[in-house]
Amino acid sequence: MIRRLFHVSYPAEGTWRLLQWHEWSWQQPTRRAVECDDDAVELWKKEVWPRVRASRRRAVAGSSLRTRPASR
Repeated sequence: MIRRLFHVSYPAEGTWRLLQWHEWSWQQPTRRAVECDDDAVELWKKEVWPRVRASRRRAVAGSSLRTRPASR
């Protein structure tokens, strides 16, 4: 998951050390939520997510300061 989201890879030991450093813990749900509707999830993935993902703004070169325009 780390590789997919952040495009970096860590071994299991390194991941555990990062979690400990930030005082986080590894957690896994013990059971599936009763309210989970698999059909609704699949529908959302197929119909809604592609539109949400496509609507992201593209990165534009410029200054991160709002008061300073990008120099060209």
